[in-house]
Amino acid sequence: MRYIPIIIIALVAILGAVFFADALSFESLAENRHRLLAVRDENFVLTAMGFVAVYFIIVAFSLPGAAVASITGGFLFGLAFGTFLNVIAATLGACAIFLAVQLGIGKAIANKVDTADGTLATMMARLKQNEISVLFLLRLVPVVPFFVANVLPALVGVKFRNFVITTFLGIIPGGLVYTWIGVGIGDVFDRGQTPDFSIIWSPHIIGPILGLAALAVVPMFLGKKG
Repeated sequence: MRYIPIIIIALVAILGAVFFADALSFESLAENRHRLLAVRDENFVLTAMGFVAVYFIIVAFSLPGAAVASITGGFLFGLAFGTFLNVIAATLGACAIFLAVQLGIGKAIANKVDTADGTLATMMARLKQNEISVLFLLRLVPVVPFFVANVLPALVGVKFRNFVITTFLGIIPGGLVYTWIGVGIGDVFDRGQTPDFSIIWSPHIIGPILGLAALAVVPMFLGKKG
């Protein structure tokens, strides 16, 4: 029974990748952008709620299209409100998959890890001492896949409260960048181009994010020194 949540997530992720990859693409956004704007203008609140629901499903079931969803948030709702909706939806989706894994196989694996000894026990003790810092690092370092940052904490038994806080705060910088791209996506499509994600590696973008990651590491070193 404990494997059922993981099996459901895996099946939905596979089916989504096979049948909905084209629907959750930049090409689809470009083709339907005027229709989406019309729907938003007709009922702003309902559109915002529907957007959060779709984004939640994408994250909770690890479907392709999270980047497209973030950019769509900026395109439809602007930088400030779009970032807010993106962060809320992604956080709720991350919490859903975290709980599914934790309530499934997560507790069993965490119990085995807690009863381990030697090097593994030392590593887990250090992790628990610096749980917040490690979770922030998983969110802030751009090379860590979002799915990994959702599942791994559930497998090692981190506190759900810490997971929620670090997820919400940790994804704001990246979410802000993707939403920012979405704000100007209409002009990009009008020119027949595709979004340029290399902007995230620009010094003025990646620099502050890495700076936040460095700040997250500081408590770990201070604790080790102490």
